[in-house]
Amino acid sequence: MSIVRRLPSKVVGSCSRNSYSCFNKSVDSSSSSLTHGIHVFQSPDAVGIVAKLSDCIATRGGNIIAADVFVPHNKHVFYSRTDFVFDPVKWPRHQMDQDFLNLSITFNAMRSVVRVPALDPKYKIAVLASKQNHCLVDTLHEWQDGKLPVDITCVISNHDKDSKTNVMPFLERHGIPYHHLSITADNKREGEILELVKDTDLLVLARYMQILSSNFLRSYGKDIINIHHGLLPSFKGGHPAKQAFDAGVKLIGATSHFVTEGLDAGPIIEQMVERVSHRENLQSFVQKSENLEKQCLSKAIRSYCELRVLPFEENKTVVF
Repeated sequence: MSIVRRLPSKVVGSCSRNSYSCFNKSVDSSSSSLTHGIHVFQSPDAVGIVAKLSDCIATRGGNIIAADVFVPHNKHVFYSRTDFVFDPVKWPRHQMDQDFLNLSITFNAMRSVVRVPALDPKYKIAVLASKQNHCLVDTLHEWQDGKLPVDITCVISNHDKDSKTNVMPFLERHGIPYHHLSITADNKREGEILELVKDTDLLVLARYMQILSSNFLRSYGKDIINIHHGLLPSFKGGHPAKQAFDAGVKLIGATSHFVTEGLDAGPIIEQMVERVSHRENLQSFVQKSENLEKQCLSKAIRSYCELRVLPFEENKTVVF
């Protein structure tokens, strides 16, 4: 994803250190060579981090257009995400890496990541799906429309996608490899999946109805994002939407989270809810539930690729 922001001729900003914080205001600039960069930082809390981050960007001629800072109470840890614009001629990419590395050494940072969407490769993802197609189809169309800053390396499913569905023509048209791996209780085909996804940066489970083993998670070693409906844990097993509909629930939702060894227990990235009423029939109820799942998964992927998601404590996230 390439984003070019124009610098204002005059910038007025404000900053509060403990939460959603700094935003520069104003519009206007004559330069078209400016490029958008993102930097995220996590370190032990210390005096002067914000000043040094700002100075690092300003001394190279860059300008901060938005910044978020979070310092949790009594945790002695500092989180930040900074959007900035810069001239890549004046601040080459390799020099930027070195400057932020020096900063991370100064503050003993646990995490310091810089990304320039216009210059850096997009995240490579593989999408795993099962019988239901709504999240898979939505992810493919969001990608096609340029709303997801990723490259889809392949789609893997344990249910064969009929050529009459809209999935296969789409994949063939865009040259996205498709792999049908039939799975049994005794053979989850995890070795084959690992081989297919070995060059990816992220896996997306688009309603993939299989549990990934601890060995798979350790072998893959990178992040995996999952989506599930918000009817859990009250309605488990088969046809949870019908169970919830029959029970007359008034609030439904969806949750996207990182995959861990605990079933549906990984750090939450995004959650969405919607009210339903007695006027719903089962079809409209299911449709609203699926729409939430699509939106929630899409937002989680975008947030991840835009470096908005940082680990917090053992099983939480900071999402800027």
